[in-house]
Amino acid sequence: MATALQQLMQQHLLLKLEYNTEKAAYQQQTEAIGIRRKVKRGDAWANVRVGKSFYNSLNQMCVEIFRTEDQDIEHNFEFGRPVAFFRTVSSKDAKDKLEVKFMNVTGTVNFVDGDRMVISLPKDDYARELQNIEPSNGAAHEEASALFVALSFDETSYRLMFDALERVMHARGNRLAYLRDLFYSHQHQPAEHFKFQPMQFPWLNKTQEKAVNEVLWTKDVMVVHGPPGTGKTTTLVEAINETLRRESQVLVCAQSNMAVDWISEQLVDRGIPVLRVGNPTRVNDKMLSFTYERRFESHPEYPQLWSLRKAIREMRSKRKRGSESYHQQLDRLKSRATELEVRINAELFQEARVIACTLTGAANRVLDGMKFTTLFIDEAAQALEAACWIPIRKVSRVIFAGDHQQLPPTVKSIAALKAGLGKTLMERIVENKPEIVTLLQVQYRMNDKIMQFSSREFYGGKLQTAPEIKYRGILDYDNPMSWYNTDDLPEEIESKEEFVGESFGRINKAEAELTLQHLELYYGRIGKQRILDERIYVGIISPYRAQVQLLRRMIKKREFFKPYRHLISVNTVDGFQGQERDVIILSLVRSNDEGQIGFLRDLRRMNVAITRARMKLIILGSVDTLTKHPFYKRLYEYIQEQQSST
Repeated sequence: MATALQQLMQQHLLLKLEYNTEKAAYQQQTEAIGIRRKVKRGDAWANVRVGKSFYNSLNQMCVEIFRTEDQDIEHNFEFGRPVAFFRTVSSKDAKDKLEVKFMNVTGTVNFVDGDRMVISLPKDDYARELQNIEPSNGAAHEEASALFVALSFDETSYRLMFDALERVMHARGNRLAYLRDLFYSHQHQPAEHFKFQPMQFPWLNKTQEKAVNEVLWTKDVMVVHGPPGTGKTTTLVEAINETLRRESQVLVCAQSNMAVDWISEQLVDRGIPVLRVGNPTRVNDKMLSFTYERRFESHPEYPQLWSLRKAIREMRSKRKRGSESYHQQLDRLKSRATELEVRINAELFQEARVIACTLTGAANRVLDGMKFTTLFIDEAAQALEAACWIPIRKVSRVIFAGDHQQLPPTVKSIAALKAGLGKTLMERIVENKPEIVTLLQVQYRMNDKIMQFSSREFYGGKLQTAPEIKYRGILDYDNPMSWYNTDDLPEEIESKEEFVGESFGRINKAEAELTLQHLELYYGRIGKQRILDERIYVGIISPYRAQVQLLRRMIKKREFFKPYRHLISVNTVDGFQGQERDVIILSLVRSNDEGQIGFLRDLRRMNVAITRARMKLIILGSVDTLTKHPFYKRLYEYIQEQQSST
């Protein structure tokens, strides 16, 4: 068995491989041929309009950017992600071709709300450069064409992860070294616990109550394993609340901004003071009110700090540096501004009981030097190991919460994935220390028949359904699971997958049409008035982004769905993580003679897709193609058994 240092060195090598793969892919995608693909994938905005520029509360120059095209495409811009600006110009070699011309302007997403984005810029001059650009008038190949903003390669996140791994490897004789050796050891080094009487929480079920007590007893590390619908967030909020009766402050992290927002919102609803470091993705007044920037701006001493910063900028712009008084006056202003900033920061952090941020956000300069007793990592099964070590350096004990049978971390290098980069720190601890894992076993989301298949396949049959939702359904005598075989279509309608673009994805037009037909039929059985009155929500899921975009276009064009569009959401499996709908329709796309199913072999994704449904799950797919894989064969047979027993 490899030592902790050897395994960490391997993680470092695999992360380097992933870094090189992602960087090379980004450089390839910046060719002119990839621009429209980047826009369609939500990684770029085309022909953007530049709005006003201003200084934010952190004294950063910011500029507003507005999306003017492709506003129906869901984008991937979020707080903290780096961006680059570029234009397209006519090629010198061939006038009918476009070339990408990158500008010397980069920035970081500071805020996103729909089609408006605020980008912080490292240099004040960048704002003027962007504002001097005239928007494109739509000409296809003008010399100075549209202005684009695109997600850039994220050097910062990789730098933070490399730094975290190196610090963990070099740790000696401290708490970080102890946790490192503990996490990588097997049974011979058990995790330590406190010993006191268990507390009772009558509003929780028995497995949730056990999990909260395990958190309170933990000295080193503990895992809350929360399968779909088992109330992981409820349990975590209760555990955080009880921990705060013993500690003055805790650190709460998650891989994504959305996951941080969700847990933060639940904590705020419990009346717990939260300071959200980094801007939220769910943009509303409730969320913004507990962000670091908004709290900083609303501090009574902030106007004075703003005035000092403005005076410093004005002095620098005049640049009267000949006199000695200039430097003395500038130093006095800077000293006073720093003193005020430190005081405001100290007050904000003293008031907060929970500091919430992403894993990489834990390296934010406002958290420099801070230490915490307890770290809670939510959705830990979606985070790369290196990212988890960033906040672990600041704490004495760690509580992981998540489900390693759902979506794994995103790894783009196939070689790194096969060598183990996709194995998370939570998974490693579950393997090495099974005794510190608590499984939540009662689920409150799905009809029991939907839950039973997932429980059997992924959770050893240990899950139970809460009695009040065991038989939940929309229609009487309706089977909660259906599989419509696309192989049974008439001969003149062939349901076959098609490849779209060089690396964009796959679509199945006949299956997409059939998907909407089945939704129409099901809506007809329920009745329009009931759907609208009871707000019956439908989620249409496809593993392939191209199929998702095809389905969105079809729904938009079809008059039948106009009254229901606000109740229908269409997205990939990843896009539905953490969500649920009354009805889920799953379009599996793959249909070929060879039985090739690509990344549908990642069964954890299918677990996520299936378990989004509260009352009805409708699957569309080629039985001949999919059931060549044993998992889909078992799923198909399970559904057939349910239908025959109804």
